[in-house]
Amino acid sequence: MQLATVTKSTTKFYKDVMYGLHLSPKHLDSKYFYDERGDELFQQIMNCDDYYLTNCEMEILQTQSGEVASTIAKLENNFDVVELGAGDCTKSIHLLRSIFNIDKDFTFFPVDISKHVIDTIEKDLPKQIAGLNVYGLNGEYIEMLQRSNEISSRRKLVLFMGSNIGNMNYAESIAFLKEVRSCLNKGDCLLVGFDLKKDPQIILNAYNDKEGITREFNLNLLRRINKELNADFIIENYKHFPVYNPESGECKSYLISTKKTTRFYWRH
Repeated sequence: MQLATVTKSTTKFYKDVMYGLHLSPKHLDSKYFYDERGDELFQQIMNCDDYYLTNCEMEILQTQSGEVASTIAKLENNFDVVELGAGDCTKSIHLLRSIFNIDKDFTFFPVDISKHVIDTIEKDLPKQIAGLNVYGLNGEYIEMLQRSNEISSRRKLVLFMGSNIGNMNYAESIAFLKEVRSCLNKGDCLLVGFDLKKDPQIILNAYNDKEGITREFNLNLLRRINKELNADFIIENYKHFPVYNPESGECKSYLISTKKTTRFYWRH
């Protein structure tokens, strides 16, 4: 691979990709799904009939946000909100409105690996909640959570929703939660969204929708690698193959190469 423009983020992307491709089995970090095209595709996924998670969490937040906000306010009157993996905030906006009705002085720190997402939130969210303080943080979850503590010393309500923790295996989720805990101070709160085990076919359908959007979402990662790292993956040679393990509760998506692939290196 030859990089046309080398930046700190591009170099990190390259190192993570090369590390993952030299593992056995090979692995690509799901955080890199979210370039601008990936953001668009994920919005389409959330609107798919098969992708039940969005509507489920939306219903919870629409009906329970007032109670959640009141409970948090009883524990700590003055706090800021940090959302890890904020996306488009279509779900968390209900909770933000409820909190805003209690404390109009809080700051919302949306954290996302996608700069496009952060730019959109900073532009659009204050129009939806007039007077809301928004300070977008573009980067890794833990690093940006630490950054929010440097910016504001107020207590934090940290949101990690959308069943994003499902992107990690058991060991990774434990390690991640320990890292989050190390960033929390006395009085801080963590609100995590978990999916529950259910009919395996329902879960599998959510990650293999009839429209094929999830397939395109996963293959777009190869397109991103081609575009940003000057790689030469032939997209047509890869198939999207999701599996669900009802025992562990893990759902994994594989990109299966249908032809022999030659190893490549970064040429300076």
